[in-house]
Amino acid sequence: MRRFDGDRLVVATHNMGKLEEIADLLSPYGVTLTSNADHGLPEPEETETTFVGNARIKAHAAAKATGLPALADDSGIEIDGLGGAPGVYTADWAETPHGRDFVMAMERAWAELEAVNAPFPRVARFCCTLVLAWPDGHDEVFPGVMPGQIVWPMRGDQGHGYDPIFQPDGYDQTFGEMDRWEKNKISHRADAFAKLKACFG
Repeated sequence: MRRFDGDRLVVATHNMGKLEEIADLLSPYGVTLTSNADHGLPEPEETETTFVGNARIKAHAAAKATGLPALADDSGIEIDGLGGAPGVYTADWAETPHGRDFVMAMERAWAELEAVNAPFPRVARFCCTLVLAWPDGHDEVFPGVMPGQIVWPMRGDQGHGYDPIFQPDGYDQTFGEMDRWEKNKISHRADAFAKLKACFG
C-alpha cells in the first residue's frame, strides 16, 4: 500500500457535509483539506456501474486537475429484495426536476419491496468505497459496509438520504434516529475510513 506523505489533500466533492465528515475523521493527521468547489472543478460524469468505478472517476479527475492527491467516495444502499438496487443509482432514485426528494425515493424502495412480497427482515446494506488517487495515476481502494435492514414507516429526521428506513444490525434505531456524529462512528464510511487510515498512520 502506498503511504500518503503529503500535507494537502483534495476531497473530490461539492458536498460540504461530506467535507466536514472527512475533515473530522482525518483531523489527527494534520492534513489541509480542500474540495472540488475550492478549486472550481466541475463534477465529472459518473458513468460506471460500480461504487469503485465511480469513485475512481472522481478521484482521478480531481488529482489530474489539481496536481494533488485526491480522495473520493461513492456510496449507496443495496437492498437484497430488489436484487441489490438501487446501488450506484441510490441518488438517482431521488432525482426530480426540482432537486432530490429522498422521501419519494424511500417510498419507491418500500413500494417495490411490497410489490415483490420480499421476505422479512428486508436485508440491506449501506456501501461506501473510498479511492485515494495520486496525480501519477496510482490509487488505493478502501471498501466499507454497514449491514442492516429496511424498515417502515420512516423513523427519525437526522442524517440524510435513506437513513430513516435503514436500521443497522445490532441497533433498534434507524440511522435517521441516531445522532449524526454517533452514526458516523459506526457507518459504512467509518468502516472504509478505518482501512484508509493505514495510508496515513
